Amino acid sequence: MTPRKPWREMGLTDSEYDMVLKIMGREPNRVELGLFAVMWSEHCGYKNSRPLLKLFPTDGPRVIEGPGENAGVVDIGDGQALVFKIESHNHPSAIEPYQGAATGVGGIVRDIFTMGARPIALLNSLRFGTLDNERNRYLVRGVVAGIGDYGNCLGIPTVAGEVYFHPSYEGNPLVNAMCVGLVNTAEVIRAIAGEVGKPLLLVGAKTGRDGIHGATFASEELSAESESRRPAVQVGDPFMEKLLMEACLELINEDLVAGMQDLGAAGLTSSVAETASKGGCGVVIDVEKVLRREEGMTPYEVMLSESQERMLIIPREGAADRIQEIFDKWGLDASIIGHITDNGMFTIQEGDQIVGEVLVKALTDMCPVYHRESRVPDYYTRARLFDLESIPHELDYNNTLCDLLNVPSIASKKWIYQQYDHQIMTNTVVVPGNGDAAVLRIKGTNKGVAVTVDCNSRICYLDPYKGGMWAVCEGARNLACSGARPLAITNCLNFGSPEKPDVYWQMDQAVRGMAEAARVLQTPVVSGNVSLYNETRGGKAIYPTPVVGMAGLLTDVSKRLEMAFQDPGDYILLLGEVRDDIGGSEYLCLAHGVESGAVPDIDPADEAKLIELILSLNEKGLLKSCHDISEGGLAVCLAESAIKGNIGAEVKLALEPGQRCDGVVFGEAPSRVVVSASPQDLDGISAKGKELNVPVTVIGKVVGQYLEMAVDDQVIIRQEIGKLASIWGRAIECQMD
Repeated sequence: MTPRKPWREMGLTDSEYDMVLKIMGREPNRVELGLFAVMWSEHCGYKNSRPLLKLFPTDGPRVIEGPGENAGVVDIGDGQALVFKIESHNHPSAIEPYQGAATGVGGIVRDIFTMGARPIALLNSLRFGTLDNERNRYLVRGVVAGIGDYGNCLGIPTVAGEVYFHPSYEGNPLVNAMCVGLVNTAEVIRAIAGEVGKPLLLVGAKTGRDGIHGATFASEELSAESESRRPAVQVGDPFMEKLLMEACLELINEDLVAGMQDLGAAGLTSSVAETASKGGCGVVIDVEKVLRREEGMTPYEVMLSESQERMLIIPREGAADRIQEIFDKWGLDASIIGHITDNGMFTIQEGDQIVGEVLVKALTDMCPVYHRESRVPDYYTRARLFDLESIPHELDYNNTLCDLLNVPSIASKKWIYQQYDHQIMTNTVVVPGNGDAAVLRIKGTNKGVAVTVDCNSRICYLDPYKGGMWAVCEGARNLACSGARPLAITNCLNFGSPEKPDVYWQMDQAVRGMAEAARVLQTPVVSGNVSLYNETRGGKAIYPTPVVGMAGLLTDVSKRLEMAFQDPGDYILLLGEVRDDIGGSEYLCLAHGVESGAVPDIDPADEAKLIELILSLNEKGLLKSCHDISEGGLAVCLAESAIKGNIGAEVKLALEPGQRCDGVVFGEAPSRVVVSASPQDLDGISAKGKELNVPVTVIGKVVGQYLEMAVDDQVIIRQEIGKLASIWGRAIECQMD
């Protein structure tokens, strides 16, 4: 009979268990083994991704706090800062979509107010399988409802996001939640343990058995047995979170907090270990003092529970009693569960009995780090060598445009965002669907902030290096198209199993591409999350999806930009090159059933010049609308601006020798935007374009009620705007019925 190996059931390998034995000098008991299992999981320990994360630029003149804290912090002037981060809740959402998504929102919100900031905006990046599958439609409904209900109950607006549908996410949806908060720079709180003897307070909700080993569950591939892991999915209570948020912000206002840490993945274990590790100290925890909502919980269950709406607080000297008074006022628990020591040990007691004792640094700094084998996958070479000239040039452009607008990944996401309250708090001045990024005012100032999330996963699959660049550049471009200067990045790296050489190669290349673009655009990475082992039940990895969340600053929020065409007679201009690349495009996939081809070249330096041009023109008041060219190419970009403005456009293009008409119309080459402007401003726009070495081409006028596109004097598209609006606006709703 094969001997039972409990560490494997907890997610540790045999070699990792051997490391534990060496560190401990003895066999660990169940509690101690559980601590190692969750802290050495990928979700907490980043053991497969840590070497790659070091490639990101993390410093900059506006960076107050970079990676390593609960969230990143960037200075926006006037003694204020933005606090933001994005995190995944993929595996829980695959098993229980409503609670998985809801608790994902709850967790990321706690990361923000843990830093002392009041959350002001939520965003999300979602990926599902195709909508012709009832299971996928069930996941969409559950995830959207979970996000909406939790955010709406908290009174935090959900202002922006992205949603894509592709077979690679079948059975493994991606649910990435981002939160943005506002804080006075003097009131930023960090998760660092204080002086020896200081008490540790556990505040908020009572502890239950939900979420035990959630961190290890999120660090393994989904399988047919995953449904049985439903107890690993936490259960959220947004009303409790609202009370917790207000209570914590009140503590900060009274300057009662020396350190604060959210209880997220790995629960009490992670929050205590990470806080102690940063402070270079030890801790003693008495599990009997942890208030519980279930009878008979063992020390193992208490330490590994991921029950929601809980925080760990290290009070300032003499502030513990006042903190307990405030939490009592808000109807929340606040109990002293332990204290800080100077011996570097994580000691767990049950009353007077020690039930576990581990070196703090063993759980954090001594987590194994893997440099995985990397191998270029065969598909990558095939895709680059694919002969795009084998694709027929002839097609019905009218029908192709309508078909593209009906693709759920391109179509309006109104069916989704109408379930979110995006104007609560009355700060949102560019709402979902109206611009390339959401824009919020900063009350009491002239400033505004723009926020976005972006990633083209098909591009990342075909060429991860370019795809990583693409995600960063598109995020920055979307902020500029809203009138904001990009400041900094948070990211969520969603990949398959790093133990597979081709997947690790994807991750390595994507991170290198992102890092290079971030350096050139001067947008440092200040926070983020890694979600690996995202695989379908057939064992096939998802498309690599390194989602970029980005924040930007408008010094004058009244100068914000939207995508809608404005007035008849305005000129329509293309900023950037007229290109005909079709590799990796939605058009190539939809019209020809091909997901292949060399990905269009991208140069972050070109992106930087384009961004500078947009911001300069907007500062001078020369732009009336701005919209970037992305999925669906120029034709879809024009259609969306016309639909949002409820006005037509007449566009005339001329092909350069050797260019493909379908590529010019539907190609998705980066570093290009469409703007509209008054006739008297054309000279100023052209002059600035020449100064910054960015091509500026007048391609048409805003006029009538049709979108008409002519190439080389031949009209290839003529569609009534109302018809296009109906297709684009109802595509997801129709397919969800």
